Parts: sequence; C-alpha cells; structure tokens
Amino acid sequence: MTAAIRKLVTMTDEVLVEMGETVNPPTRRAAAIAVIANPFAGSFTADLSPLIDIGAELGALLTARAVAALGIAPDAAESYGKAAVVGEAGEIEHAAAILHPKLGAPMRGVLGGGTALVPSAKKRGTMGTAIDVPLGHRNAAYVRSHFDAMEVSIADAPRANEILVAVVVTDSGRPLARVGGLAAADIIGQDGLR
Repeated sequence: MTAAIRKLVTMTDEVLVEMGETVNPPTRRAAAIAVIANPFAGSFTADLSPLIDIGAELGALLTARAVAALGIAPDAAESYGKAAVVGEAGEIEHAAAILHPKLGAPMRGVLGGGTALVPSAKKRGTMGTAIDVPLGHRNAAYVRSHFDAMEVSIADAPRANEILVAVVVTDSGRPLARVGGLAAADIIGQDGLR
C-alpha cells in the first residue's frame, strides 16, 4: 500500500538573533509534512503492516523535501526528528506503525547515514493540532547543543480519518547553545551515543 497523500507542506525556521545576540551562522530547521488518509480509521485492525510500509515511503520523501528546503547537501544535516498526529478516528498505534519500524532507515538513506536514534513524538488530535517534533544530533545522542524541537501544525489537518506525518532536519544545533556536554566536533559516532 502506498500513502494516499492529500497535502504536502514544507516550512523553514531561521533564527538570526536571540536575546539581542547575533546567531552566526543562523540556526535553521526545516519540516516536511504529509497529510495522508488513514486506511484504518474507525476500526480496529490487528495487522498494521500497510502503515509500516507507508512509513518507509514517507521517510525518504519527507527527508528529501526537508533537505531541499534548507538548500544543503544531505550529509550536511546535523539533527533530525519525526512525529505524527492521528485524527480522532484513528489510534496512537497507527502513528507508531508509521514512525517506528521503517521510517528511520529511509531518512538515514537520504542523509547518507546517521547512527543515533531518530527522536519521535506522537499524539491524537483534531485539525490544527500542534506537535513538537523532537530533535537530536543524527550521529550522537549526547550532543546537548542539538536537543531541540520544532513545532508544526496545519490548519486543516489532520481530519478525523487522516494522519499528519512530519520529518524535521536541521543544519545546526540550538541558537547560542552553551550548556556544555559533548561537542559536535568531538563525536566519535560509532554507537549513536557519543
């Protein structure tokens, strides 16, 4: 089964100044979002494998769109995250089926790698529901400068029988990060942690 996509949205966020201080280079984040039909809305289904396959499809599509929005080479992406909002006729497990089994590998394929887990969030909601897409460095989970999130929402989604799926990538950490910890320049990147 392929995704029945009603809408694709891409948005960028660029922070130039924080607390009166210039952010140089600017902190940039891009979200690519698909609003898809939920084939299992309104009923319980034991086999969610069609949603798992849709997750793989959307992982590649949305990551490529987010990278393009930033105008960077795919391997220049520093952090990533994913999230889904299920319309009220669906269930949280529908979001889990899209996000967890297969969406991450295609993301990494587009980006040319990534050893850290892809942070994720899911919830049920109505049209206009916002969700914070959690972010972490793609090669080392302990890089504190890249612990962040980008809020996304679409005014007319998700409808009761839809799922909003979002992927976010960045080309930097938080603006003016200064809480210590492992620096991005010191990543070993072998186990996804350090």
